[in-house]
Amino acid sequence: MKLPVEYKEAADALSIIQSGNRVFVQGSAQTPTCLLKALAEQAGRFRQVELVFISIYGEVYVDKPEFAENFNLNSMFVSTSIRNAVNEGRADYIPVFLSEIPELFKQNILPVDVALVQVSPPDNHGYCSLGVSVDVARSAVDNAQHVIAQVNPNVPRTHGDGLIHSSRFYAMVYCDEPLYEARFGDKVGKNELRIGEHVAGMIEDGSTLQMGIGSIPDAVLKALSNHKNLGVHTEMCSDGIVDLIEKDIINNKFKNIHPNKTVTGFALGTKKLYNYVNDNPAFQFLDIDYVNDPHVIRRNNKMIAINSAIEIDITGQVCSDSIGTMQYSGVGGQMDFMRGAALSTGGKPIIALPSRTAKGVPRIVPFLKQGAGVVTTRAHVHYVVTEYGIAYLFGKNLRQRAKALINISHPDDREALEKACFERFKVF
Repeated sequence: MKLPVEYKEAADALSIIQSGNRVFVQGSAQTPTCLLKALAEQAGRFRQVELVFISIYGEVYVDKPEFAENFNLNSMFVSTSIRNAVNEGRADYIPVFLSEIPELFKQNILPVDVALVQVSPPDNHGYCSLGVSVDVARSAVDNAQHVIAQVNPNVPRTHGDGLIHSSRFYAMVYCDEPLYEARFGDKVGKNELRIGEHVAGMIEDGSTLQMGIGSIPDAVLKALSNHKNLGVHTEMCSDGIVDLIEKDIINNKFKNIHPNKTVTGFALGTKKLYNYVNDNPAFQFLDIDYVNDPHVIRRNNKMIAINSAIEIDITGQVCSDSIGTMQYSGVGGQMDFMRGAALSTGGKPIIALPSRTAKGVPRIVPFLKQGAGVVTTRAHVHYVVTEYGIAYLFGKNLRQRAKALINISHPDDREALEKACFERFKVF
């Protein structure tokens, strides 16, 4: 028998929030838009309410210029929804490893007064699920003084660390709306497919995969149709894994930890993916401080980390979060998995990127743009892949690295890169 559920209007539920509070907002597909909209409608009663979050989707509402005195937006990953506000100085960015964000809440470095989350309806025992975005939300909920839940029948019930009893909520607000979707596969072009084929050729049967966000990880998944017995231990998963699981290419049977389970922190894709993970015991959505811990990651042999970048210089410094001084994304979990894969027996940390942007701007460059952030240091980089091949940098000196990277740069960029290499290292 289901427990009785008492829902409040959003305005009433949010009355617990006061000026000067710090409010966590769950992100990705689970962004609680109904609550954000209601919060913006109450903006006049607030002064400097701080909102902290990672990647949020959809209309933010509280980021408008007229709310500058009401809300202070403090993002730990810059997504499209908040990018303009950050770069216009109306919001802030905290550079932090994804694996360490829970520690900010646990150690009261960022104490949370109120957490806004979106959950599935309570089951017969009163438990709700954080759905497809457990990641840092689990820690925020555990450490918040109060939790307000947007209850949505479209939220999948996922297995793992995302269950919360409804008695834990200060208030529940009912809102029936579709989850946010992302179609990374739609952006896979011929260069991404060639990169995917190169990376797939590096992956041995029985490997465990981590895929970052974007079109290149999906291109790699498309190229794995002839592989066998792959596993998944990743911070995020997208639609591309569903077909491979159904074909038994991904079965997790040879993982050292969590065998027979796909481990992830969050899922972002289409409704097909959300339906697939719903009440699927083969998936474990776990707290990100565990999923992204390099000491956990390394325990799986043949750990393959596949991440992308904005640009990389000829010594191997990887910029993944900014275009010069313009903040584009965030540190995220790239370094967590690059290091974990490097420490894994037979592991391969891979940075994969097209040699040029869609507008023809080189991605392999003599120097990173002024103000660019180094997310993965040149000491951590092992493999770099473009559509023109694979550069292995581990153990190479600066001159050797430059030569290897120039060899996989766009052919039209190589002469200028060779000149820059000679000017810097006096040899090519």
